[in-house]
Amino acid sequence: MLLPVALVMGTLIGYPLVRGVILSFTDADRFTIGNAFVPASYQYVGVRNYSDILRNSEFRRVAGFTAVWTFANVFFHFTIGLALALALNRPMRFRGAYRLLLMVPWAVPTFISAFAWRFIFNNPYGFLDQLLGKLGRAEAPAFLGDPTWAQLSVIMTNVWIGVPFTMLALLGGLQAIDGDLLDAAAVDGASALRRFWDVTLPGLRPVAATVILLGLIWTFNAFNIIFLITAGGPGNATQILTTFAYRAAFTDFLYGQAAAYGVILLSMLLVFGTLYRRTVARMGEETWA
Repeated sequence: MLLPVALVMGTLIGYPLVRGVILSFTDADRFTIGNAFVPASYQYVGVRNYSDILRNSEFRRVAGFTAVWTFANVFFHFTIGLALALALNRPMRFRGAYRLLLMVPWAVPTFISAFAWRFIFNNPYGFLDQLLGKLGRAEAPAFLGDPTWAQLSVIMTNVWIGVPFTMLALLGGLQAIDGDLLDAAAVDGASALRRFWDVTLPGLRPVAATVILLGLIWTFNAFNIIFLITAGGPGNATQILTTFAYRAAFTDFLYGQAAAYGVILLSMLLVFGTLYRRTVARMGEETWA
């Protein structure tokens, strides 16, 4: 019964993974990779690809922005999502409609959202340029042409897309917390802030840990938003490691180096994921539900 699944997993995941690791130790490029008519002629070069990547100052700069991109997005996903979840967890009129509207950014296909935000940030015909012009600002920032503004723009877009998932997951966690605990804390004289800190947050710990870990992995590996809005530009200002690896493979055609990028990314995620899960396990994943 497990054999069909094992065969599919081995074909779709196992073989490409092993093939990529092997290529990362070669000098494979578009001239030596080979094809159905020409045999491969690349040579094994050991860890040269890895050493070249780690010594590259541009790689270190891209890795720095990748860290900023990842943690900024996860931070705002969690904080904004938690605030919205707390608001929607209270009785209010039209709560169902609010939930539906807040889910729209997550329900819309990513490429549509990316193109919409690219038009919003367009200079000089985008919505923001036109709005700032109506407000009397003579010259709007070059949202996609200035390195700093471009970085802020892609982060803002990804936050807008990712908040609904975090909100929905945390809302489910809030609804699983036993209301009697909150009532007992209120009877004992605990303030709203104290109830949130001592009852709500511990009850959300399992959900929050999972959401944060998934957010870190998904954001670290994010590709669509940056590729569709800025393509890594201007220059390399908005490149992250995944788009940088894509450029190495499909623009520069350095397949060995691109495979080394992939192995480095996988190693970083495995190390971080393992450390994070161990930290959560030490803290304990108890729940109030």
